Amino acid sequence: MQVARARVAGQRIIGEPIASGLALDETAMWDTNFTRAAAAVMSPPIRSKDHGAALKRALAGGLLQLVGTDHAVFNSSQKAVGRRDFRFIPNGVNGLEERMHVVWQEMVVSGLITPQDYVRITSTAAAQVFNIYPQKGRTAPGSDADVIVLDPRVNHTISAATHHSRIDTNVYEGKAIQGKVTVTISRGRLVWYGGKLNIKPGTGRFIKLPANGPLFEGLQVERKGSVDHVISLFAGATGATPVHRDTSDTEPEGAKPSTDSSSSTDRQEL
Repeated sequence: MQVARARVAGQRIIGEPIASGLALDETAMWDTNFTRAAAAVMSPPIRSKDHGAALKRALAGGLLQLVGTDHAVFNSSQKAVGRRDFRFIPNGVNGLEERMHVVWQEMVVSGLITPQDYVRITSTAAAQVFNIYPQKGRTAPGSDADVIVLDPRVNHTISAATHHSRIDTNVYEGKAIQGKVTVTISRGRLVWYGGKLNIKPGTGRFIKLPANGPLFEGLQVERKGSVDHVISLFAGATGATPVHRDTSDTEPEGAKPSTDSSSSTDRQEL
């Protein structure tokens, strides 16, 4: 809601859900098996199924622009540090290897977006945000020849037993996927084919991210109605209840000045 409100108001802001927020819900964190529950602990936490559905609708409708992973992994022995106190559980889930497959399943196979939209939210939008478009995020003469081939006919199941990470758990364990990346080309070189990685140390290249990208030139805003009207339209599509707040800078009549001396950071809601 707040991202939509800010964009309509012309603020320079983007919205980026992560793959786990689209595909998972909070159920795993209530698992009686500590290893499975701790594997899903991250910040902000994975929410309910309703939250995931709302994120997917917002992504499909353009209120959110791209999908990340917030990839931060710890194996089960590292997560076990918080066995007696959840506050000490290292926060983070996997997603780097799974992102393309999970987004394809949740957004394209489900019918929410087209394959063209899939390219935009997984590649093009990121290149534009980081100001490296059209070097990245576009297939055209002069752009880097970075291409994947995803075969929508290949079915597979995500599992810790078959993934390429060193962690011994996978938050997407057992998730069935219809569609698999079968080929990856990096700068014109075939680096992934037939389930085998073909790269050599030192072949990576640093990509400089120039400052002052298009995002900071100001977002082009089409004001088709008031901010509240746009928020109401989104609420109707998602079933959410919009919260209307008083945005005036004046204090209510009779209000007393606050005596709280804590900093604004201390008062932030987490």
